[in-house]
Amino acid sequence: MNSKPRLWISRPTFDEVVAPLDAYFDVHAETVERRFDSDDIAQRLADCDAAIVGMKEHIGAREVAGAPRLRMIANFSVGHDNLDLAALTAAGIAASNTAGALDDSVADFAWALMLAAARRLGEAERWVRAGQWRHPPQFLDWLGTDVFGGTLGILGMGRIGRAIARRAAGFRMPVIYHNRSRLDAATERDCAARYVDKAELLREADVLVVVVPLTEKTRHLIGADELAAMKPTAVLVNVARGGVVDDAALAQALADKRIAAAGLDVFDGEPALNPALLDLENVVLTPHVASSTRGTRRAMVATAVDNVLAFFGHGPHAGKPPNLLNPGYTKT
Repeated sequence: MNSKPRLWISRPTFDEVVAPLDAYFDVHAETVERRFDSDDIAQRLADCDAAIVGMKEHIGAREVAGAPRLRMIANFSVGHDNLDLAALTAAGIAASNTAGALDDSVADFAWALMLAAARRLGEAERWVRAGQWRHPPQFLDWLGTDVFGGTLGILGMGRIGRAIARRAAGFRMPVIYHNRSRLDAATERDCAARYVDKAELLREADVLVVVVPLTEKTRHLIGADELAAMKPTAVLVNVARGGVVDDAALAQALADKRIAAAGLDVFDGEPALNPALLDLENVVLTPHVASSTRGTRRAMVATAVDNVLAFFGHGPHAGKPPNLLNPGYTKT
């Protein structure tokens, strides 16, 4: 009989990165990527002591009710709206994320979306691929929006927001931000960022990047009223969570040219998305891949592995998981 704690990994990752778990756990890793429903998850967690999961696995009271041995769930994502932390805490189950592992790759991608949306890259590429480039463009064709020298607004100034802000120096962009709480003076200086209220952020930003977590308080934080307050030349970028932006209101604002363009990596209800967005040329759409580089995805898995090992008293952070989300959980 195997005396090691049982660990479930919900999708294929990198064998060599999760290999250190084998010394301490009876590891059961999925070999095929798939979407699990609530019953599937409950069944797999039933006899587990720990699990490593991603954003597609939604876990709350129902999924852990029949898992008396479960002590730890490690998300390989910074966002954790797939985890009901209150339910997990009440059940005495620790949870962690991978904060810090993907800051730079997501910040890079936010800039890629910003530039692509502002300079109409998606629209131009579609035009070329469709065989429309038969004559030289006219002088007033393909007019986009300048990024260099414009004001960069950041809504949410956590690790990723700060990484985005630091990149603005090369574009000579003044940075303004709004956050739940103001950063300390030293961090503001490091990011060359100025704190403003939300109304000024919306009013002054030439590019607005949304980087806040999805909670009940932030759902549709950017809606019709906020979009109406932005400049008609402004570009909106969302690399946070789809529900933070009201996609229907955004589609209408883009169609009505109330803002110039948008770059979206996340959508409300993804992988489904508002069909109105598909009909618009002034929006760049990507399938939630801002962290998708080989190095970053490996780092995310390694961070999840480190959290699990640490929780069970192993590895360099033994006894102190570095990314614990619910330190108020009660050990059983």
